[in-house]
Amino acid sequence: MFDKFSKCIAHMAGKSITFALSMLMIVVWAVTGPLFDFSDTWQLVINTSTTIVTFLMVFVIQNTQNRDTEALQLKLDELILIHTDANNALLDIEELTDERLLKIRERYLKLAEKARKAMPGNTSEIEAHVSEIENEQPSENRSDIQRQSRSKTT
Repeated sequence: MFDKFSKCIAHMAGKSITFALSMLMIVVWAVTGPLFDFSDTWQLVINTSTTIVTFLMVFVIQNTQNRDTEALQLKLDELILIHTDANNALLDIEELTDERLLKIRERYLKLAEKARKAMPGNTSEIEAHVSEIENEQPSENRSDIQRQSRSKTT
């Protein structure tokens, strides 16, 4: 029952009308300030309201995130299963400890490094692309690199 409720609330919360209504509520609250002489009670109304909504939305968002993550994990598991060369030991990798995940990640990093070294001619392009990502600066030659990569694969 909570799943259906949280899905509905999360769906409604993500709509622009919900944002507009929230903004309207804040404007009404601000406009009524002079009517209540900006009293402590007037301030307490908005503080309490927003605190309650935020507190409840944490659980709704977490429930939605858990459901989305589980669905995504199942889709990835299916992709791993249907690929004949895939490592089926990765199917439940999210259940491993952080230490085991780190060891697996290190193994894949070594494999990626080995694969880059084995690529004749493409190493400099890959290193340029990696440097670009690390520096977060757009490359003028990025489209050229992509075109070259596509032409080499065809």
